Amino acid sequence: MKLWLEKQRYLIDFTLESLARRKARNLGLLGVYTVLVFVLASVALYTHALRQEAANVLAASPEVILQRLVAGRHDLIPPGYIEKVGRIRGVQKKEGRLWGYYYDAVVKANYTFMVPNDGSVAKGEIVVGPALERSRGLAAGNGISFRSYSGKLHTFIVASVLPQASEIVSADLLLMHEDDFRAFFDYPAGHYTDIALTVANPQEVRNVATKLAAALPDSRPILRDEVLRTYASIFDWREGIVLALLSAAILAFGILAWEKASGLSAEEKREIGILKAIGWETGDIIKMKFWEGLLISLTAFLAGFVAAYVHVFYAGAGLFEPVLKGWAVLYPEFRLTPHVDGLQVATLFFFTVFPYAAAVLVPIWKAAITDPDAVMRG
Repeated sequence: MKLWLEKQRYLIDFTLESLARRKARNLGLLGVYTVLVFVLASVALYTHALRQEAANVLAASPEVILQRLVAGRHDLIPPGYIEKVGRIRGVQKKEGRLWGYYYDAVVKANYTFMVPNDGSVAKGEIVVGPALERSRGLAAGNGISFRSYSGKLHTFIVASVLPQASEIVSADLLLMHEDDFRAFFDYPAGHYTDIALTVANPQEVRNVATKLAAALPDSRPILRDEVLRTYASIFDWREGIVLALLSAAILAFGILAWEKASGLSAEEKREIGILKAIGWETGDIIKMKFWEGLLISLTAFLAGFVAAYVHVFYAGAGLFEPVLKGWAVLYPEFRLTPHVDGLQVATLFFFTVFPYAAAVLVPIWKAAITDPDAVMRG
C-alpha cells in the first residue's frame, strides 16, 4: 500500500509539472470551468436555502387553514361557522383570524393588516414591520394615517417595530387591535377572514380536511404541507428558468471541455511518445493523464463551490437574487442561513468532475498504445 501511494504521489508531481508547462491553456480552461461550477452551485445553494427558510417559517403556521368560498371566491367567515368546525372530530383548537391587504398610494405598495390573537396591541396603536418602517420613515411614538376604502381617515400611533430577525415574514406587516381593524375595513361583528385549526393527531390532518370539506361544502381547507409543496414548486420553477437561461453557456463549456479532453496537441503526443520510449508503461501514462483531468476538474469544483457559498450566504447572491427571490416594492432584507444538502453537492460533483476526468481516458489510451516512434513523428 505504501509503495502504491508513493507511486501515485510521483505521478501527481509529474502531472503538476506537465500542467505548468502549458500554463496559459490550463489556466484558461480552469477559469471557465470554475465559473461554470460557481454559477451552477450558486443557483443550487440559493434555491435549497430558500426552501429551508420557507420550511422553517411555515413550521409554526397552522396545520389547516379553513376558508369559506362564495361563487368560487374567498369570502368572510360568518357567525356560527367556527362552532360547526368545532364539531368535527379531530379538531383540537380553532380560532378565527382577521387580516387583509391595504394599498398605500404613498409608497405604491401593499401592506398586510393583521390582528394578533394574543391581544398584544392596544387600541389606537399599531406595530409595523421593518420594511414598512424604512419606507415610511417610522419610529416608535410616531403617528401615521391611512385612508380606508370607505374614504375615512384613520390615525394610529406606532407602538413598536417588529424585530429585524423576523423581516422575512413581517416586512410589510402591520399589527393592530381588533376594534381598529373592524372599523378600518368595515368588518361586521362576529365575522372573520379565515379559521386556523390545530389537529390533535398530526397523522390525521388530511382526514380532518376531508371531513371539513364534507361537512362544510362551501369551505376550502388549505394544509400546511400543500403550502410547502407550492413554495417548493415555485423555487423549482425559478431555478429552472435560471438554468434554462444559462443552458447556452453550459453547452458551450461542454463543447470546449470535450474538445480539450478528447483531443491531444502535438506537444502532448510527443510527450507521451518520449515517456513510452524511456520505459513508461501504458497504464502509468493513463494514470498520469487521468490525474491531470481530475486535478483540473477537482480544483475547479472546489474553487467554484467555495466562491458560490460565499456569494450566496455572505454576499447576498446579487447575481441571481431578483430571479430566484422574486420582487416586491417592500422587499424583505434578510440573510439566508447557511445550509448545504449533501446529496445536492454529490450530484453537482458527479456531473461536473467525473465527465471531464473520464473524457481524457480515450484519447490518452489511443496515444499510449501507439508505437512511440509513430507518436513522436505525429
